[in-house]
Amino acid sequence: MVVILISKPPLRKLAFFIICLATFVAAQTSLAAHGAIASVPHIPNSDQLALMSFKSLVRSDPSRALASWGNMSIPMCRWRGVACGLRGHRRGHVVALDLPELNLTGTITPALGNLTYLRRLNLSSNGFQGFLPPELGTIHDLRVLNIGANQFSGTIPSSLGNLSALTALYAFENNFEGSIPPLQHLSSLSALGLGTNRLQGTIPSWLGNLSSLVFLNLQHNGLVGQIPESLGNLEKLTKLDVLVNNLSGPIPSSLGNLYAITELALNNNELEGPLPPLMFNNLSSLEFLNIEYNNLNGTLPPNIASNLPNLNFFLVSDNEFQGMLPSSLCNASMLQVLEAVENFLSGTIPECLGAQQTSLSAVSIAANQFEATNDADWSFVASLTNCSNLVTLDVGLNNLHGVLPNSIGNLSTQLEYLSIAYNNITGTVTEGIGNLINLQTLYMPHNTLIGAIPASLGNLNKLSELFLYNNALSGPMPVTLGNLTQLTKLLLSTNAISGPIPSSLSHCPLEVLDLSHNNLSGPTPKELFSIPTLSSFINISHNSISGSLPSEVGKLENLNGLDLSYNMISGEIPSSIGGCQSLDYLNLSGNILQGTIPMSLGNLKGLVGLDLSHNNLSGAIPEILARLTGLSILDLSFNKLQGGVPSDGIFLNAKKILITGNDGFCGGIPQLGLPPCPTQTTKNPHRKLVITVSVCSAVACVTLVFALFALQQRRREKTKSDQQRLVLGEQYMRVSYAELASATNGFASENLIGAGSFGSVYKGTMRSNDQQIEIAVKVLNLMQRGASKSFVAECETLRCARHRNLVKILTICSSIDFKGHDFKALVYEFLPNGNLDQWLHKHIIEDGEPKALDLIARLNVATNVASSLDYLHQHKPTPIIHCDLKPSNVLLDSSMVARVGDFGLARFLHQDVGTSSGWASMRGSIGYVAPEYGLGNEVSTHGDVYSYGILLLEMFTGKRPTNNEFGGAMGLRKYVQNALPDRVSTIMDQQLQMKTEDGEPATSNSKLRISCIASILQVGISCSEEMPMARVSIGDALKELQAIRDKFQKLLCSEEASSSH
Repeated sequence: MVVILISKPPLRKLAFFIICLATFVAAQTSLAAHGAIASVPHIPNSDQLALMSFKSLVRSDPSRALASWGNMSIPMCRWRGVACGLRGHRRGHVVALDLPELNLTGTITPALGNLTYLRRLNLSSNGFQGFLPPELGTIHDLRVLNIGANQFSGTIPSSLGNLSALTALYAFENNFEGSIPPLQHLSSLSALGLGTNRLQGTIPSWLGNLSSLVFLNLQHNGLVGQIPESLGNLEKLTKLDVLVNNLSGPIPSSLGNLYAITELALNNNELEGPLPPLMFNNLSSLEFLNIEYNNLNGTLPPNIASNLPNLNFFLVSDNEFQGMLPSSLCNASMLQVLEAVENFLSGTIPECLGAQQTSLSAVSIAANQFEATNDADWSFVASLTNCSNLVTLDVGLNNLHGVLPNSIGNLSTQLEYLSIAYNNITGTVTEGIGNLINLQTLYMPHNTLIGAIPASLGNLNKLSELFLYNNALSGPMPVTLGNLTQLTKLLLSTNAISGPIPSSLSHCPLEVLDLSHNNLSGPTPKELFSIPTLSSFINISHNSISGSLPSEVGKLENLNGLDLSYNMISGEIPSSIGGCQSLDYLNLSGNILQGTIPMSLGNLKGLVGLDLSHNNLSGAIPEILARLTGLSILDLSFNKLQGGVPSDGIFLNAKKILITGNDGFCGGIPQLGLPPCPTQTTKNPHRKLVITVSVCSAVACVTLVFALFALQQRRREKTKSDQQRLVLGEQYMRVSYAELASATNGFASENLIGAGSFGSVYKGTMRSNDQQIEIAVKVLNLMQRGASKSFVAECETLRCARHRNLVKILTICSSIDFKGHDFKALVYEFLPNGNLDQWLHKHIIEDGEPKALDLIARLNVATNVASSLDYLHQHKPTPIIHCDLKPSNVLLDSSMVARVGDFGLARFLHQDVGTSSGWASMRGSIGYVAPEYGLGNEVSTHGDVYSYGILLLEMFTGKRPTNNEFGGAMGLRKYVQNALPDRVSTIMDQQLQMKTEDGEPATSNSKLRISCIASILQVGISCSEEMPMARVSIGDALKELQAIRDKFQKLLCSEEASSSH
């Protein structure tokens, strides 16, 4: 409390005035603090009309963000996203409109130009389309304009150049075309983001006059011409990103005047010429330099890093640089990543590299001409042992000679990737290599390494790829290799390894095994053929393996290639080999096999190449080999085969078969030049006729019996009650039209949760087992052609298929409605989290905040969907083809577990197509349907795999396959393929990019996340190959995704644990 003692009358009046004034100011301050200014009685009509015009053009507002707009009981200044001025001539006027990330769609009204006092307009991360109204250029008070991450098209209005007060313009990630608009008079502009559009033309030189620019992003456009020298005038610029354009010419030396620059990204252009020699003398703030994928040449300036104390990333790969790697890079004490792959760099690798750079995590200098001849030249390895965070070291494809130093075993225990491949390195592989306990890939092929494979490799329990082929290694394979419980690829071919193949390899989850061209002996361990993960190939050819081929070979049902040629394998070919139903290539040539060719080879429907030559096989050629329609090369030469050569299938082409070196062949096509086979005459033609008539009569009788039985069954079913019953929990339930109408409030529109080509889906509630349950009722539109068949297909499919990742059908109803019309519906359990399409493209809102699926959640959904398809394709007596896989048909339950639904187009493999051309043509949705279906091919599991591949690409890019961005021949698949492997960050769904509180991309885990997404996208590419037979199976895709997920989670936990320390 303040007490004022006043003794004189004049002072009393002055004090009274001061107290009144203070009271008034305090009241005004309090009112403003509580938003009372929103109660200003005289609201400017022009502002309110402009906002209502804006709302009228919004087509979709899923979070009801604009629900309060236009409500007369709520003052305009309290409408969501609206902020008004508090004083002066702005009092009561709209000064800010912030509506980011609300998934609003529609177009922008020109009436926004009437918001005279607007200072900030933020409509970013929505779905607005159409042209940007030029009237925005009349808002002369506008400071910030953010319309990024929408779908605006057309040109950027030149009228924006009139916004003299503008400080930030963000229009990135849209579909703007044309040239960069004339903004040369915006002297206050500090941020200009026009990246990821379709802008063309050149970078205007007047940009160099915008002296306030701090941030300039023009990446991912179609800009041509040279980088203007004038950009060197931007002394305040901290980030310059012009990557992924078609820029040409030299890098201007004036960029060396960008004293404040921290990020310089010029990569993926067509820049040429040498680096300016003095360019890096004054860039002491530079942290990130990326000039990869250009045509730059000359030498890297010797002093390039002498004055770059803050440099973290030095990326110069895929250019034409010559000369030495500058030793000045050793001065960059903060360096984390050094990439100089695929240049013409030569000389020795700097000895000092890594000596003072404890933060160094990646050194990739492969595919150059670096040299090493003595121990001194290899001293860089000892220096790199100081880098405790080193994860990647790649010096492959150089001219390194000399002895591999033992210090390589002292590198960081964090090392995951080590490559010295394709050099001329000698010496032994040190036992110390077993200290690198986090190593995942050890790549040492094509050297002249000698000695034994160290047993210490068995300590590398995270190793997944071991490549030691094309060396001079000797001695036995260490039994400890069986400890590598994550090893998927083991390639030891073309060495001098001897002794038996250790049975302990059966403990490794191998996918590829190549031990060919060694001196291995003894029998092939039967345990080797019991590895369920073997899926690519086994090659043990050109060894001295003896004994018989174990019958366990038939367990390799996922294997694509098996080559055991040129060994000493004896005995017969086991009939169990017919169990290898995924085999493309089988080579057993050059052994001492005997007996006949087993008929079970006819089970190998996908076989492309079969080589059984140079054995002691006898008997006839099985006719069933002619039915292997994919077989393109068959070599049976130099055996003891005899009898008739078939005259169909592959045997119609003499260039595809080799049968020389057999003595008893006859028949076949004339080109083979074989003698005709002896003809067998029919002794009793009358008997043959009797047999034929008898068989036909029997078949006719059986057919008649089945027809009568089927007719009787149909009559019985016709008289059944209209109510159907299926299992619900442990009880059976009957449901009528009236019950379903009641459950859905008369199929009310507010209960409508989805609509498709054959009907609509309603949410409802009904009682079962004395409990209220939520249901989803799919009501068929029987006026739509094909709807009845869709109903039957879905009933048949879901009756035969039950899996945790398929929607669960509760019952069906085939009845009549209250008007006497036919009524058909399917009743499912209700899944509360909607469908995948909504999560990917329509921003689910919870508690007023947009929600999105993070990376792990998407990976889980992807594996759930793959698991359901694997079940349908591989684990049913008759494979089931979904035929319409897309995001809207993937539903999510309360635990975010994915369930595949909508089997209205589903087909059983080899099912009769029927006569309806309309039905036969319905095989999926545009963008997801396999290309072979457009040519009239029959449905197959390959079609579902294609759809899954496209769905996978959509999940992790956030782009639909029908996106207008993919014009002409460009599709989603090609869009992704063009970006792999180096531009994944530019195409991944931005919702997957971790961001800081300021909205900037976070660097934490970014490399790990991008690597993970790159692997996932590669699976999508493999699934969506144009040729059906080139696609991976859904089972293989599932295993790959599970491995990617597990690896990512482990690395993420490891990274988080290390960062917490």
